[in-house]
Amino acid sequence: LFEEQWTPKIIGELNNQYVKLCKLKDNFVWHTHEDEDELFMVFKGTLLIDFRNHNTVEVKEGEIIIIPKGVEHRPRTNGDLVFNLLFEPKSTLHTGNKVDKMTIKKLDWI
Repeated sequence: LFEEQWTPKIIGELNNQYVKLCKLKDNFVWHTHEDEDELFMVFKGTLLIDFRNHNTVEVKEGEIIIIPKGVEHRPRTNGDLVFNLLFEPKSTLHTGNKVDKMTIKKLDWI
């Protein structure tokens, strides 16, 4: 459907939230979502979530992790491609409080 990495695509919406599909590889940016919790569901590969001053959490195929609002984190992979679903309020920027060249303000629907 698409090749871009770290570029979520909207596949549905419910209860004022978007369901997003994303391909992930290598490192993303450190960021925080001040007002929104973030749910990652891995359906292929292994996702690593680094937490500032804490451990790294490994999220394997079929597992989910919820990042509470206000918690600084960095998703990454071990170099392999990871397929992930995100469930987030429509207002959520995927780079959270960090706006840079990776930030996509208008996501595509697929």
